Amino acid sequence: MTTTHAASAPGGKGNAPQGTAQPGTALPGKTRSGKNRTTHARPGKNPPGKTRPGKRLSRSVIQVGLLIIGLVWLAPAAGLFVSSLRSEEDNAGSGWWQALAAPGQLSLDNYTALLQDSGITQAFWNTVLISVPTTIAVVVIAALAGYAFAWLEFPGRDWIFLLVVAMLVVPVQIGLLPVAKMFGALGLFGSIPGVILFHTAYGLPFAIFLLRNYFAEIPKEMLEAARMDGGGEWRIFSQLILPLGRPAIASLAIFQFLWVWNDMLVALLFADNESQPLTVALQSQMRQFGSNIGVLAPGAFLSLIVPVIVFFAFQRHFVQGVMAGSVK
Repeated sequence: MTTTHAASAPGGKGNAPQGTAQPGTALPGKTRSGKNRTTHARPGKNPPGKTRPGKRLSRSVIQVGLLIIGLVWLAPAAGLFVSSLRSEEDNAGSGWWQALAAPGQLSLDNYTALLQDSGITQAFWNTVLISVPTTIAVVVIAALAGYAFAWLEFPGRDWIFLLVVAMLVVPVQIGLLPVAKMFGALGLFGSIPGVILFHTAYGLPFAIFLLRNYFAEIPKEMLEAARMDGGGEWRIFSQLILPLGRPAIASLAIFQFLWVWNDMLVALLFADNESQPLTVALQSQMRQFGSNIGVLAPGAFLSLIVPVIVFFAFQRHFVQGVMAGSVK
């Protein structure tokens, strides 16, 4: 018996049997060998738009845990704020949480009395006059020095930088008495400029160390390209280094401001009654009037709220990338 197979001569138009494919082609869903292809899902992969229940559960547990930690962390500040709005009799008679059930206890009388106290208001402005110039001086000097240590060649650069780093291990308590004697000879003891100079001097080692290491991570090719385009050192620093170093500079400014704003040790020694900041004024109020919660609570919250506002105003700089979009 002879079996006839359908075939197409080269260049012909013969029809192939159903279920077969022309040479060099593949039917949808089949391989060239004629076998059906089976699509297998990769292990650990979910279809688009779907999430494993276990993953959703773990994410929810993490979010609840973070929420609980945040509430516990904010509880003292909330208690201080509520206490500052209650009278001294209410604070002495019950806990601050009782005011949540009796909102009629809350008023701004304590803040009104606090702002009418000339000593507290003067101490608040003294704190501003100390913190802001100190922060500006530390940031400006540290940025200039950090750029010099990172990208400028001069004799003894590495040894000087090691000396600056060595100053990080010197406790602030060691320099209190010698610097106090020197300020007394110079007529700076007990004044706001003396407190500013002390904070600036002891804030510079860490600031220079931080910014120098940050600036050193900038690609060298960018600076060379700027110099080839005719840019001088000052132009490179102001138009290239400062914009790229904005996250580190903003972080340094926030930390320096917080350190100086909340300081009491240096101000307690170097400031007199006319130049004392808010921390020293509140400490003297506690020493004179004991547990005068009607003055201490609003004063402490006033001292707390300013750093919080500063932090939230500059927090977006923490998440900015140093090289975002600068190198392709």
